[in-house]
Amino acid sequence: MSILVTGGAGFIGANFVLDWLAQSDEAVINLDLLTYAGNRESLASLDDDARHIFVQGDIGDATLVAQLLAQHQPRAMINFAAESHVDRSIHGPEDFVQTNIVGTFRLLEAVRAHWNGLQGDARQDFRFLHVSTDEVYGSLSKDDPAFTETHRYAPNSPYSASKAASDHLVRAYHHTYGLPVLTTNCSNNYGPYQFPEKLIPLMIVNALAGKPLPVYGDGQQIRDWLYVTDHCSAIRRVLEAGIVGEIYNIGGWNEKPNLDIVHIICTLLDEFHARADGQPYSEQITYVTDRPGHDRRYAIDASKMASELGWKPAETFDTGIRKTVKWYLDNPDWIAHVQSGTYREWVEKNYSGRAA
Repeated sequence: MSILVTGGAGFIGANFVLDWLAQSDEAVINLDLLTYAGNRESLASLDDDARHIFVQGDIGDATLVAQLLAQHQPRAMINFAAESHVDRSIHGPEDFVQTNIVGTFRLLEAVRAHWNGLQGDARQDFRFLHVSTDEVYGSLSKDDPAFTETHRYAPNSPYSASKAASDHLVRAYHHTYGLPVLTTNCSNNYGPYQFPEKLIPLMIVNALAGKPLPVYGDGQQIRDWLYVTDHCSAIRRVLEAGIVGEIYNIGGWNEKPNLDIVHIICTLLDEFHARADGQPYSEQITYVTDRPGHDRRYAIDASKMASELGWKPAETFDTGIRKTVKWYLDNPDWIAHVQSGTYREWVEKNYSGRAA
């Protein structure tokens, strides 16, 4: 038995593969294009593990995907592969359309052809699990109830619009062709191996380098935070017991403004790795011009996961963020290797001229 994971060298995908193989002997075929956010170093502990079969390739390569399905006959495909950074989608939306929409379409076509050729239990048990985001639901005001699975889609960025389109394709392939799909919509993930363009690792990396900690606008944008291994356990549970065709919202029950997150990180760094000059890291906080169309609040209602599948997160934000900060402090080589010239150029492009 095996599963096929797409995007398994990215942040969430790599954590999922590591978590899966720590708990199961079922092999993982890992398809990843290794774009800027895909990193084989995140999977270095699996280099000699025969259960992990890594294939560098594009989810949009229908021939390759069909070959992998035919060769390995996985019982499920889990689609993590996505362009996922809102700021990058504002600067260059076409990559998001190609990967998140066209790539998902080609995956679905390959999976549909494969599934149609299966017989008996193999056909009955096969699943396509599509990993998506709470951003497809749009923005909430401060007093609005949290997103449920029936909340209408209202994406506000090229990124979230491309993910919304992919979600609709997955739903349509179930409704039209009967493809056995599952969709999950998660809140903001954080934890080990996250590329330092996202808020939490960016703040940690910049703080340690003595650089400004850029906070968009007033810093009061609210997000629900989900520790990545909790997300992994939720996906395993959905794959195990989710009802075909259903959507499951996965959240951490941790709503916090971005500015609070930055202050928490500064306080932990003061505790774990004090500055040489004795000053607090919060001294490095800098307010910068907000990004266009910045959603004010996301919040996930994960009640369906709890009531129907018996899942709830194991980590609080306090426990998860301490583990995260310690991981980045303990893994300076990983950080150094992902901060290539291309990464530095991106940071300069996104943050230059934003001083507020």
